[in-house]
Amino acid sequence: MKVSVAMATYNGEKYIEQQIDSILMQLGSDDELIISDDHSSDGTIAIIDRYIKNDPRVKLFMNEESGVTSNFENAIKRTQNDIIFLSDQDDVWKPEKVSTIKGYYEKNPKVQMIMSDITVVDNQLNTTIDSFYEFRGSRAGVLKNIVKNSYIGCAMSFRNQLKTKILPIPRNVPMHDMWIGLVADMNKSALLIPENLIYYRRHDATVTSVENTSSLKEKILWRFQISSLLLKSYLNKK
Repeated sequence: MKVSVAMATYNGEKYIEQQIDSILMQLGSDDELIISDDHSSDGTIAIIDRYIKNDPRVKLFMNEESGVTSNFENAIKRTQNDIIFLSDQDDVWKPEKVSTIKGYYEKNPKVQMIMSDITVVDNQLNTTIDSFYEFRGSRAGVLKNIVKNSYIGCAMSFRNQLKTKILPIPRNVPMHDMWIGLVADMNKSALLIPENLIYYRRHDATVTSVENTSSLKEKILWRFQISSLLLKSYLNKK
C-alpha cells in the first residue's frame, strides 16, 4: 500500500522544514510527497528545492490558480499512490501517523476516507486544545457536518479511488476538507479514528481556523450550495 502526501504551501518558510522532516521519516522509498505552492514570495520554494535535490520522493508543482482550495486540488490531482494524505505546511506529524492509518485501511477495505483526532498547539508546539474531536464535536454523517462541519483537512487521508468523486473541488464550497468529508459520507465510506496523530499549529499567519467565524448569511448560503452540489455529484457519479 503506497502513500502519497498532498501538501499545499504558501509563504511557509518559518515552519515547513519541521513538517517535511516529520513526514519524510515515515515514508517508504516508493512513497511520494507532492507539494503545490500558491506563488510564495518568501523562501518556501528555495527550501523545497533543497529537499528535491536530495530526495526523489519530493515533487513540486505551482498552483495554476490561487487560493487554498485550488492549491490542494492541484496537489491531489498529481498524486499517484494508493492512499493520499493531506498536509498543511506548518504542522508536525506524530511518528506513528502513517503506520497507524495504513493499518486501519488494511482492516477496513470498504472505508475510503479516514480522519484522525489532532492536538491544537501554538507556534512553539505548546498544547492549547487537547482534542479537536471534543472541541468541534466531531463525528461522521452528512447532515451533522452540513449543519456543523467537524472535518479538518490536515487530519484526512483517502483512497485514490475517491479522487474521481471529489475532483474537481467546487470553488463555491466553504473549504476543500468539508467537501471531501461529505463526499465520503455520501458514499458511506468515512471513518473517524480516535488516535491523536498531528500537532496542529495555530499562529498569526495561519490561513485556516479551528473556529467558524463566518456570518449567519454566509453559513446559510454555504449550506444551501454544498447540499445542492452533493446531490448533483451523487446523481452524476452514482
